[in-house]
Amino acid sequence: MNPSPPHFTGGPPVCRPATDSGRRWTFGFPGGLLAEVHTRGARLHELWAPDRYGNMADVVLAPRDPVQSMTAARYFGATVGRYANRIANGRFTLDGKLHQLTTQDGGHCLHGGAEGFDTRIWEAESVHTPERTGVLLHLRSLDGDQGFPGNLDVTVSYLIDRNNELSISYAAVTDAATVVNLTNHAYFNLEGEGAGDIFDHELAVDAAHYTPVGEDLIPIGNPRPVSGTAFDLRRPLRIAEAVARPDGRPTQALGGYDHNFVLSPHGNDVLRRAAVLHAPASGRRMEVLTTEPGLQVYTAGHFDGTVVGKGGAPYRAGAGLALETQHFPNSPNRPGDPSPVLRPDDEYRSRTVLRFTAQG
Repeated sequence: MNPSPPHFTGGPPVCRPATDSGRRWTFGFPGGLLAEVHTRGARLHELWAPDRYGNMADVVLAPRDPVQSMTAARYFGATVGRYANRIANGRFTLDGKLHQLTTQDGGHCLHGGAEGFDTRIWEAESVHTPERTGVLLHLRSLDGDQGFPGNLDVTVSYLIDRNNELSISYAAVTDAATVVNLTNHAYFNLEGEGAGDIFDHELAVDAAHYTPVGEDLIPIGNPRPVSGTAFDLRRPLRIAEAVARPDGRPTQALGGYDHNFVLSPHGNDVLRRAAVLHAPASGRRMEVLTTEPGLQVYTAGHFDGTVVGKGGAPYRAGAGLALETQHFPNSPNRPGDPSPVLRPDDEYRSRTVLRFTAQG
């Protein structure tokens, strides 16, 4: 693991060149959260948080080799879009017109397509007041980008306040009807990146239903109740315990979770709790609050050591946990799901807050 956070004494965000041809912004408050965001992919590259004794650790996974941010680790910490998660066969119909998107392995469109927002260099500017500090990033996605209709102007901001909260806010406008679903794809290990796996972390998810999926992770049928299943995380459970339950075959086949949870309640723009992640050894606790209707919980079951982390440790299965606040997978093709359609007279807005504390 990285032994100590980068030297930063506070003040306005600091911008420096990054090794991936973009820029990197460092910001935070002394003794509290400290972040580094890269303009390639509007990517959360580092997030340092104190434990119960005030010791700092970087709790976000990222590759040591920046080239892997464009290959095996392309989604690590990135802002993914224009549509996060999967769209079946890369096709959807909107206002009677069929749109064909770029597709990846499996023949589906994942996280915005072959050259999604994670591959772009975003424009950025600093935001700084006595109570909050961070960076605002902007991207223009042209009509037809990866097959999506409409020119889309997108902003995402990362702001840290003095209460150890990282707020990630998204906004978008379009000049033609389109679909939008943005999220951050950070992998967290609250003991510190490279510190083994997250299966001893405790996880709670405020969801009474989940979305069942087939082997290709495309939703099948309607959301199902979590009661009596391996998806019942309404009380905190060790992730290893939750996955190993006798009724956990859907998760065990994937090496853990890679499922959408239907947050309770949903259907409005109110910021509410989605999940709580706790690392007992360090005491770090991360509460996830969001305005989104869904949460994709992914325990990184496919990690095989190909990606070597910032601190030199290979990332193997369960090295981190992604908690992706979002609309539901394949919802452009599922009329019963919350609609991801954005029209010219509307504005897309979404907000997620990561609230850090440390328990004694």
